[in-house]
Amino acid sequence: MATLSCRTMTPIRTGLAMAAATLLAACAPTLPANAAPAESPAQVQIKVLAINDFHGHLQPPPGGFRQPDPKAPGQTVAVPAGGAEYMASALRELRARSPHHVFVAAGDLVGASPLLSALFHDEPAIESLSLMGLEFAAVGNHEFDHGRAELLRLQNGGCHPGTGCKGPAPFAGARFQYLAASTVDAATGQTLFPPYAVKRFDGIAVAFIGLTLKGTPHIVVPSGVAGLQFRDEAETVNALVPELRRQGIEAIVLLIHEGGETGAGPDECPGVSGPIVGIVERLDPAVDAVVSGHTHQAYNCRIGGRLVTSAHRFGTLLTEIDLTLDRRSRDVVSASAHNLVIRHDRFTRDGGQTALIASYAERAAPLARRVVGTLSRPATAERNAAGESRLGRLVADAQLAATAAPGQGGAQIALTNPGGLRSPLLPGPGGEVRYEAVFGAQPFSNQLVTMTLSGAQLKQVLEQQLNDPQDPRLLPVSRGFTYTWDARRPRGERVLADSLMLNGRPI
Repeated sequence: MATLSCRTMTPIRTGLAMAAATLLAACAPTLPANAAPAESPAQVQIKVLAINDFHGHLQPPPGGFRQPDPKAPGQTVAVPAGGAEYMASALRELRARSPHHVFVAAGDLVGASPLLSALFHDEPAIESLSLMGLEFAAVGNHEFDHGRAELLRLQNGGCHPGTGCKGPAPFAGARFQYLAASTVDAATGQTLFPPYAVKRFDGIAVAFIGLTLKGTPHIVVPSGVAGLQFRDEAETVNALVPELRRQGIEAIVLLIHEGGETGAGPDECPGVSGPIVGIVERLDPAVDAVVSGHTHQAYNCRIGGRLVTSAHRFGTLLTEIDLTLDRRSRDVVSASAHNLVIRHDRFTRDGGQTALIASYAERAAPLARRVVGTLSRPATAERNAAGESRLGRLVADAQLAATAAPGQGGAQIALTNPGGLRSPLLPGPGGEVRYEAVFGAQPFSNQLVTMTLSGAQLKQVLEQQLNDPQDPRLLPVSRGFTYTWDARRPRGERVLADSLMLNGRPI
């Protein structure tokens, strides 16, 4: 297998200049005797392997990955895919084909994780990705779920302050470097992590800038981002370009935890929309390629002539980005990508990952395997024509049951976030549902909140979810509450006011 011998220093607290000086990596390729050069004397070929939104999925996610069905145009088919064991094997195979490679990520590696990782404060996910050889990762919004101190612990290592060391060995921290160009400590003005890292490929430096979305404070609990500022994405990147060029760096790859929406095969990009479009269009032309995430989409796009990719979620896909570097200009002269589905019939299990997973699974088993209920049929998050899902209704009903008693606020209606529905509830033998399955459906430490709304305020809430009638993100609602919406009506008037009913009575 082709390898790279590298020297990389990874400081924890750094300003822009310090990060540039200390993260410069010196790498010399070591090729097997039978390997032929992949580039001409005037060029260097490098392979960037990228993931996003791993969310601690060491084991394959239920349902695998849905891709276009070659036998039925317009339909999709689910294939078993994902899981750290298979991902590690895919990475090993792809690295063997290219002497110049790097494995990177675009955020949300942890947080909203299945029980196997979450029960141990996502230490298993960090250890798994480190074992895979991840080198650089942008910080996502979910990395802040438990605050900056916990995120720094995941980077640096050490036992959890509340529960101590519960894993098979003391937690050593990530062997990869988190990057956070736009996340600034308000007290010091310095970035929480280095803004970028530099790696050399046969003498040519490539910079990897990492950052999360500006809107992080609006989707994370305030305590998680206290004392931090999240600056504009494009402005942050553009301000770094002159600094990189002063170091003689022309090749730049952006790892950003923000994304877009599109619907087709994993290597297509029809009608891409969303925040990533505006961000990319504002980037300095010096940025050569963009690895994105956050929206859990799979796409391979050209936005303003620039390559923009996303690898779905949960480790089901791995993006192969091939960059051609010109030795004279030290810049990228061509960029292409392919989203590879980590199919179980294509890759084998990696033994190192199998052992790691087994060591944690043994410790989690008493809680994970506890039977907590039964289901007569699967509850999935797939939406019907009205925008409802069986899992959404079940979760909303459960939240209503938990808050309906007078001592719990006396709620009459429950609304829940559709983005919080992570994994389907699939009953086992005899319809049994285990704790790990329930946790996987809602892998958060969220609190239930009760409040009093007037009928007009409730209608306003429902209108907000219909701002884009072509792709409504409808809040699942509890039993007894019904309403009617019409996508053909003007914005703000799509919910019929006289249709709001609670147990058959008008609201």
